[in-house]
Amino acid sequence: MSNVTTAAPADGDLFVYRRRRNVELFMDLFALAIGLAGWLLVEINLFGRLPANLPLLAAGWFGVGIAAHLVVRWRLPYADPLLLPCVLLLNGLGLAMIHRIDQVPLPEKPALHRADTQMMWTVLGIVLFVVVVSWLRDHRRLQRFPYLLFLTGLVLLLLPLVPGLGTSQGMGAQIWITIGPYSFQPAEIAKIVLAIAFAGYLTDHREVLALAGRRVLGIDFPRLRDLGPIIIMWLASLAILVFQNDLGSSMLFFGLFVVMLYVATEKPGWPILGLVMIGLGGTLAYHFAGHVKVRFDSWLRPFENYEQNTQVISAQFGLAWGGLTGRGWGLGRPALTTFSYSDMIATSLGEEIGIVGLMGIIMVYSIIVARSLRAALASHEPFGKLLACGLGFVFALQVFAIIGGVTRVLPLTGLTTPFMSQGGSAMISNWVIVGILLVVSHQARRPGPTELPSTDASFENEDTLPIPVVRAASPRGDA
Repeated sequence: MSNVTTAAPADGDLFVYRRRRNVELFMDLFALAIGLAGWLLVEINLFGRLPANLPLLAAGWFGVGIAAHLVVRWRLPYADPLLLPCVLLLNGLGLAMIHRIDQVPLPEKPALHRADTQMMWTVLGIVLFVVVVSWLRDHRRLQRFPYLLFLTGLVLLLLPLVPGLGTSQGMGAQIWITIGPYSFQPAEIAKIVLAIAFAGYLTDHREVLALAGRRVLGIDFPRLRDLGPIIIMWLASLAILVFQNDLGSSMLFFGLFVVMLYVATEKPGWPILGLVMIGLGGTLAYHFAGHVKVRFDSWLRPFENYEQNTQVISAQFGLAWGGLTGRGWGLGRPALTTFSYSDMIATSLGEEIGIVGLMGIIMVYSIIVARSLRAALASHEPFGKLLACGLGFVFALQVFAIIGGVTRVLPLTGLTTPFMSQGGSAMISNWVIVGILLVVSHQARRPGPTELPSTDASFENEDTLPIPVVRAASPRGDA
């Protein structure tokens, strides 16, 4: 059945979204059960018994998930019903896999509790999700200071370059800030700040940026005077790539800006120009930055240097050993791959639940992106459209980069797999993004005065369209 109800009074068809909160509750419980089942299968296959703390574990896991649902039901009754279940499913599977890898102790670390730490970050992420859902009743509050947010985002991106503050971990990418015993990735906060800043800036300047400059091969390219913002982001992405050794963040932030430019202006000249700049920047970095050349050589010719490319090769062997259906929860050997619980958790899952299971996970990410774009299409004002579109593409670009990296479709990047990789910064920021998306979708779907553009209306003149009256939702609500 469609997500909207239709009425046909004398003045035309009107559309009212249903709340679907009971449907969301059922899917939330199903998603939580799948995550718990993965955890239990690990215990049964490895130790032949159920964990002694099963009642406490189940109560805690279902408790935080149901609490998130109740807050959405209370504050955002018309929010999209699919986003929260998809996120809980991915989060649960990630926790189960991290717990599985914890059961392979190393000589220098006989007792590992990464899953417990990840659960703590999950709870904190859900707490911030609740704060966003409760406080941010109208996403248009975020539109007020685009330039300040843009500057803040750039500072956060480049903050790890400050001597004595930034540190490198993993594959040598200097993307961490260490303050005392704590460390975090400022880029995870920057992706939220910059997505909001881009949406606010493009809402105010989309008419100017859409003006055509020189026409080449039938394509209108932007005017030279309008290239300032894209050049700034290009230079920032090059700085991230060359000085921070972070190919993933460089691709993510520049790609996000180009995508949002295209959505705002509907001019193909912008993405074409962006691809040219990416190619030029990548070529320069390959020839003048040694670590970039190493990344590309590991991608194209990994077996020529086994010691240097052990991580990539082990990941390929793990996926091959898992095959289509996988070895089973707890029956593979994912810990043989370096950072199998963070950067390479997709290959760990592929080894134990198979390529079929990994494709299912990718489909769940696709649903999140699709529902984000659906919220953008349903939004009645430009800022909401661009914000939902930008945050949806954050997930799309991030998953494409990391899954492409571990399967050697792309060079391996240091990006995390959203909601699944071990790490507090990414977990918290992704939960905040979901909270903002639910706010945008609630504003777009709730009954009340709204804009219904005609089939020939353009994005540019939508603010001047007539505003018909929309009836209140059905008293049945969840029906």
